[in-house]
Amino acid sequence: MPVQRYSAPQFNPYGDDAPVEREEHWAAPRATAPLDAVVSLPGSKSLTNRELVLSALAAEPSVLRSPLHSRDSELMVEALRSLGTTVEALPCAGPFGPDLAVSPAAELLGSTTIDCGLAGTVMRFLPPVAALALGPTTFDGDEGARRRPMATTISSLRALGVDIGDDRRAALPFTVHGTGRVTGGSLTIDASASSQFVSGLLLSAARFDEGLELRHEGARLPSQPHIDMTLAAVRARGVEATSTGEGGWSVAPGVIAGAEVAIEPDLSNAAPFLAAALVTGGSVTITGWPESTTQVGADLAELLPLFGATVTRDGDRLTVTGSPDGIRGVSLDLSTGGELAPPLVALAALANEPSEITGIGHIRHHETDRLAALATEINNLGGEVTELPDGLAIAPRPLHGGLWSSYADHRMATAGAIIGLAVDGVLIEDIATTSKTLPQFPELWHGMIAGRAAAGA
Repeated sequence: MPVQRYSAPQFNPYGDDAPVEREEHWAAPRATAPLDAVVSLPGSKSLTNRELVLSALAAEPSVLRSPLHSRDSELMVEALRSLGTTVEALPCAGPFGPDLAVSPAAELLGSTTIDCGLAGTVMRFLPPVAALALGPTTFDGDEGARRRPMATTISSLRALGVDIGDDRRAALPFTVHGTGRVTGGSLTIDASASSQFVSGLLLSAARFDEGLELRHEGARLPSQPHIDMTLAAVRARGVEATSTGEGGWSVAPGVIAGAEVAIEPDLSNAAPFLAAALVTGGSVTITGWPESTTQVGADLAELLPLFGATVTRDGDRLTVTGSPDGIRGVSLDLSTGGELAPPLVALAALANEPSEITGIGHIRHHETDRLAALATEINNLGGEVTELPDGLAIAPRPLHGGLWSSYADHRMATAGAIIGLAVDGVLIEDIATTSKTLPQFPELWHGMIAGRAAAGA
């Protein structure tokens, strides 16, 4: 069978003045044969938004090569612009959009409102930046964003002397009354609900007068790889930033350098495409896979073989091949990679054996309660998923078609698409929610199955 190669259609900026066409119910395409596809993906959301923040706080201009253009990244760009940062698209756009030139403001200015949408990186990375601005900055977002935990961000900044008005909600909306400086120093927080509380402080800490000595004090610390990613990005900008032991970090005060940064493809967004290889018993190759990375999606190379896949590498191409014997059940602790849970739970729902995936209690506080959402939607299609205190137990059951609700959650929508590869009649509610991190998802998914040829793969 010939290899099917495709890439996304040419870039169409999210937030265009033209209205966004939304399909209320998107018919998830069924795969009728094993896949043999090569997929190219846009840049990492996690890396793009970290580098945007560092570029805004830097002493010189920066250029971001192959950044992600999605709702989350556009919200970050607009937020930084509202604080005085200049962000400009460079000519000669690639298939996923233009490079970005970022020029820091001579002085960050508040007196603005920041729309966080549903972007955890915006609502947790930018309040420390707003504290370094002059004037009040109000943070708000989508209805779902107001339910996301923000108490640690608010209490940590207050402990550092920042005035924040939240009417005792400990949630959006709230206002940061910036004075142009933050003293910094020693701080202990509970980041059990999200590693983003740690990353948000570390990204700005070099601009604090005394830097930051930060400790986590809580039952557990989810998504440690995301904190490692933040430390690596900060150090690459010439800042002294270290881990001081389990649950401790130190950032020295100093200058954040401008830089030219190449953004890696988003390896977490690769998860549904690689999962498709197991569902269909075929092969899917992701291009541009980095040799080494701090992205949690890199764990897929070790996780997918547990489900029965074979994983191979050829240069910067990673290929996953499914087994003709179907999908195996697994017992996994995913505490370091909770964002991979939705696609892996979808795989487990199609497996031949029971599975238990734990260490993911914190994903109850993502765009939606992902544990409850996954259990509800799979069970609505005839599955048997039981919620555990810290995860899900999945028993193999024949599934049938029906409506799959997305809960305005991009990873819920793509998990439904994985199920739809093997089950007729799965209808995804609001597939457009994938624009949060991968606006091209529907086209890429159809192209993978149909084998459309396009340049770039």
